[in-house]
Amino acid sequence: MTHQKAIRLPWLAALALSLTFLGSAAWAQSKVCDALTPEQQKSKAEVFSKLHPYDGCDETLERCLAQRPPHPVVLRLANDICRQIKLGKARVDIEHALSLRAQSMLPNAKLPTFALDENTAAGDPRAPVRVVVYACARCPFCKVVVAALYKEVTSGSLAGKVRLYFRPFPIKSHIGSLEGGLAMVSAARLGHFWPFTLKMYERYDAFCPKLLPEWAKEVGMDPSAFERELSDPKVREALVASKQEGIRNKVGATPTVFIDGREYLYEMQPEVLIDVLQEAYDARPTTRPIP
Repeated sequence: MTHQKAIRLPWLAALALSLTFLGSAAWAQSKVCDALTPEQQKSKAEVFSKLHPYDGCDETLERCLAQRPPHPVVLRLANDICRQIKLGKARVDIEHALSLRAQSMLPNAKLPTFALDENTAAGDPRAPVRVVVYACARCPFCKVVVAALYKEVTSGSLAGKVRLYFRPFPIKSHIGSLEGGLAMVSAARLGHFWPFTLKMYERYDAFCPKLLPEWAKEVGMDPSAFERELSDPKVREALVASKQEGIRNKVGATPTVFIDGREYLYEMQPEVLIDVLQEAYDARPTTRPIP
C-alpha cells in the first residue's frame, strides 16, 4: 500500500499499467505481447490491472486500452511492459522503471541550461524536439547510443522530429578520453564534427592519438589544420567548459541524455530511447489555427 502511494505523486500522476487482455479484442497486441508465454501472460494481466499510465488516460491500463482508440502513450507503455515481462522483470521492477520513464517525460520546475554548438548538431533544425547528449570519446556505450541517435535523426524514424546536440564530456578513468575530446572539439571547429566522431566511434577498438590526424584526413579535413586545432588553447578551454557545464547539470556518467531540457532517466538501449523520443514528439504542443 505504501509503495502504491509513493508512485502516485503529483509528478507521476498515477504510474501504473494494467492489461487484463488475455481474451479481449480491445486492442491488437504487438508482436512482443503476443510472444509472451502463458505464465508471462498471467504476469502481464496482473501488472496491467494494477498500474496507471502517467499520461493519456486516468484509468488503469486495462480500461485505457479498452478506449477506442487508445491514447498513443498508453499503447507505448503497454508494449514496453510486455518487453520488460519478456525479459523476466518482476512487477516491482517494472513499476520502478516506469517511474523513471515518467520522470523523464513530465515537466520539471527548473530546467538545466546548455551552451549548444550548432557545429555538433544533427537533424532538421526545425525539428520540435531537442535532445542533448553528453558523451565521452572513449565510452564503450556512447559509441552505440550516439551512432544510433545520429542515424535516426538524420535518416530514420526521428528525421524531422528530433534535433540532436552533442556535448563532449571526457571521463578521466577512460584512457584517451582527453585526446578524443580535444579531437572532437577540433573537428567541430573545422566543420567536420559528425563524420569524424562517427569514424572515431566506428574504430573504437583501434583508437590511438597518433592515428587521429589520419582519420581527420579520411573525413575531409586538412591534417595540418587539424593538428593546429589540437594544440590551440581555445580547444582545451571549450572542452573544459563543456565538462563543467555537464557537472553543473548533474552529469556523472556517459552517455547522459536530456530531452527538451529534462534528464532522461530510463533505459539507455537505443530502441527504448528512440521509442521515448517518438513519444516526446507525439506529445509536443501543436499550434491550432485561429478560427
